[in-house]
Amino acid sequence: MVTSDPGAAPKANCFECRHFFITHEPALPYGCRAMGFKSRELPCAVVLRSSDAPCLLLQPKGRPGNP
Repeated sequence: MVTSDPGAAPKANCFECRHFFITHEPALPYGCRAMGFKSRELPCAVVLRSSDAPCLLLQPKGRPGNP
């Protein structure tokens, strides 16, 4: 997660989230398992536009050696 302002809340990044997946459907290429939807754009962008808040269900992926 990257922030431009040290006092700002961290921005969600779907590529770092364990709930994010690629659907391989040309019309709806991205999905979120936690929220149960597919979309044309990254789920974190859809959530931000819909709720005016960053995704609160972001869970970092487990890294090798860091489950």
